[in-house]
Amino acid sequence: MWLRTFGGSLAVTAVGLVGAYLYAGPAGLALAAILGVLELTLSFDNAVVNATVLKTMSAFWQKLFLTVGILIAVFGMRLAFPLLVVGVTAGLSPTSAISLAMEGGDPHTPGTYGYILHDAHPAIAAFGGIFLLTLFCDFIFERREITWMGWVERPLARIGQLEQLSIAVSLLVIAVAALEFAPEGKSTTVVVSGVFGLLTYVLVKALSSRFDPDKHGGGSTLKVKVGKAAFMSFLYLEVLDATFSFDGVVGAFAITSDPIIIAIGLGLIGAMFVRSLTVFLVRQRTLEEYVYLEHGAHWAIGALAVLLLGTIKFEIPELVTGLIGISFILLAFVSSVVRNRRATAADRSLENAGT
Repeated sequence: MWLRTFGGSLAVTAVGLVGAYLYAGPAGLALAAILGVLELTLSFDNAVVNATVLKTMSAFWQKLFLTVGILIAVFGMRLAFPLLVVGVTAGLSPTSAISLAMEGGDPHTPGTYGYILHDAHPAIAAFGGIFLLTLFCDFIFERREITWMGWVERPLARIGQLEQLSIAVSLLVIAVAALEFAPEGKSTTVVVSGVFGLLTYVLVKALSSRFDPDKHGGGSTLKVKVGKAAFMSFLYLEVLDATFSFDGVVGAFAITSDPIIIAIGLGLIGAMFVRSLTVFLVRQRTLEEYVYLEHGAHWAIGALAVLLLGTIKFEIPELVTGLIGISFILLAFVSSVVRNRRATAADRSLENAGT
């Protein structure tokens, strides 16, 4: 099972590392490997959330996301998105943006590809940070039968009964980010980008909810999504993956400004392992067995949102972001294991009492 799930990713990794070596020698191979590990570290919570949504979709739509969706993630966000940002920011044609990208250059040198992308970071961070923050707030403000950190989740769920609280919190954070974090001359950019991030989340969620069979079909049994409902979930996953990749794409330029190495490390290696991890979680029904993983992933999303917004003003190493995300996932996993053992022990005690 493990080899069948991760075998493709291992093969792609080998091909990618060989390509990086042929393209840029030992240094290129090392950088591609580092970027692959960086992407996997930053996107572990992404895989958990992907699995949470995918388990509600039909087999056809699951396969579509794990093929077409991953291709979009690899070539769209890890390769085309930086080119688009640079092209729009600098007013360059696509061919000029590609030429500039191939020239490389130090991110601190005005006029280079890395510099232009770094200059656009406040807008990218505001959009992605607010999108993820609103997602986290919607999760944490909702009443749930099972809570992980009940001492904080239960009070927040009670407060969450207020209508549109998530939107209000996000708007407040946008204002704070624009006033306190935005560099000189970038306040308006942060506000506009943050609002667009909020609107994107609200729109995608509204469309997904509109076609959700569990919302309109009645009954308590989870219905598998097909047709429009599955398409909206597919769209939601694509936007979510794009948002998760913002920090990785921008952070990669702290390691190298070569777009080919970034595409190999983040796209071919990192994104493929995230895909395999998502497949593993769905097929093994891991989220049903370890019930706190979903909670841990959303707390990791909340932390990532705060850190991403913080990078508008502060330099935060990607290692810190990755470690915090993985820490939440690991804590949630350990808590789930402890919960399962206690439940098993309680069941055995009841059986012994009955005999």
